[in-house]
Amino acid sequence: MQVLQAGSHKMLLLELDVEIIEQMLKQLALEFRLENTKRALKLEITAPGRQSPLLLFDAGDPGNLGWFSRCQFYVDGRTGHVLQTPVTVGNTRDRGGHVAPNSLRLQIAKELPEDFRLPGRQPITEQVVYAILFNLLNAVLQTGLAVCGGPVVRPLAGRGDGVGVRS
Repeated sequence: MQVLQAGSHKMLLLELDVEIIEQMLKQLALEFRLENTKRALKLEITAPGRQSPLLLFDAGDPGNLGWFSRCQFYVDGRTGHVLQTPVTVGNTRDRGGHVAPNSLRLQIAKELPEDFRLPGRQPITEQVVYAILFNLLNAVLQTGLAVCGGPVVRPLAGRGDGVGVRS
């Protein structure tokens, strides 16, 4: 990790190891496309052969209360930001323009404000980002991510209008 200074602003520059992230994705049996840019690491993940959609559900639907109570990560539905992390989530679309139920886009910011802190005031490091990413991917596959409001990120699982695989 490096500290960059531009005038009075200081930024943390994460130096993420792409090989570690690739191994993590392979361990979780996810297919992926990875793009490493100067400011972010962009991933498109797909769970091939999965019978049910990835567990991205509407936190506002009372029918999803059980999932919401087990949730570790919350997504701002207006921006796609996973709250209190450097990760952003977005839907992917199939060839027909519909939201793909077994695929997501992820972006990990590599430039963060100097005072960026995780829950519990924990400072950010590359190892912490790897742990967050692994836990987030596990949540998408097993326990779920809660989408809180907004039209930008669409839920993929649970109850609600337009959720899940189209018939």
